[in-house]
Formats: sequence, C-alpha cells, structure tokens
Amino acid sequence: MQLTSPPAVSISVRRAVVGDAAAYARIMGDPAVYPGLMQMPFASEELWRQRLTDANALGKTDLLLVAELNGDVVGSAGLHPVGPNIRRRHAWMLGISVLPQVRRQGVGTALMQAMCDYADNWIGALRLELGVYTDNMGAMALYRKFNFEIEGTQRGYALRDGQYVDSHMMVRFHPNPPRPPSR
Repeated sequence: MQLTSPPAVSISVRRAVVGDAAAYARIMGDPAVYPGLMQMPFASEELWRQRLTDANALGKTDLLLVAELNGDVVGSAGLHPVGPNIRRRHAWMLGISVLPQVRRQGVGTALMQAMCDYADNWIGALRLELGVYTDNMGAMALYRKFNFEIEGTQRGYALRDGQYVDSHMMVRFHPNPPRPPSR
C-alpha cells in the first residue's frame, strides 16, 4: 500500500486590483461570509469595481489585498485609516473575509500576516482596530494569534438577519514602535 501526501496548498497574497471585482462580489456575496461582516447581501460586481477603483486611486492610503489559493481568489483584507482626524492618524482599521470552504487552511493567517507586516514595518501604525461579532469564535481565535485583544463590547451593534447583535472591538498595538536612531 502506497501512502500519498495531500496536495500542497499554495497561498499567495497580493494587492487587489480593479479586475478582482468579480471575486470580491463572489466572496462578499457568499451567504456564509456577509453575515460576519458589515456588508449587505447581493453585492454586485459593479459596486466592487467602483470601490476597488476608489481605493487604488492616486493618493489613497488604503491597502486592499487578496489571497489566492492555487490561483483562485478566496479571501480579502483591507487596512484603512480610521478617519481624517490628524490626532487619529496612528490608528488603522482592519477587515478580513475568507470563503468558508477554505477556512482553517492558512488563508486568514496569510492575510493577517501581510496586514500586520505592512502596518508595523511600512506605515508605523501604532494601533490596529477591528470589530468582530461576539459569536464569531473562529475569527477571534485568528485575531488573538496576532495579539489582538478585546477592548470592549458594543451591545446591539448591528442588525444581522433580523436580530441586533453585539460586537467586540479588538485592538493590537505595534509590538516594537519605531523610534529614531540613537546618537
């Protein structure tokens, strides 16, 4: 009897482009994905084409990434300034989505690693923030792996499938904030 090992999983992460609009619509429109996000059902490709165009416009600081598993886009992540207030420019909001059929295969980990590396080593973000519904244990486990902690709970935060649900605000601080070189 000859044993064979499972096929190798090949995950790659790259910047999202406008041509990924159909993949975004497919992921964000998945009935097992959008209830975990602040997205609405029936996401259209045109909506995502416009969002990707806007996010990739010259001068925008948002970072949108996709994860490909064996060549197919199966996940996405975004890193966004929390707003225009100059006193909050050290804080960034993170969001992530992964198709259910590829969860627990390293896709979320690859996206989170890329987001945290970018935040820590290229923009010097002190604080990464995200919201996660209190019943999304899988997502919280992933975030804890990257040193996110629950900072508070927002009761009745969002309407999901006809019910108000609570959300945790989770935060991760830069593990080694940049400092000027010593003299």
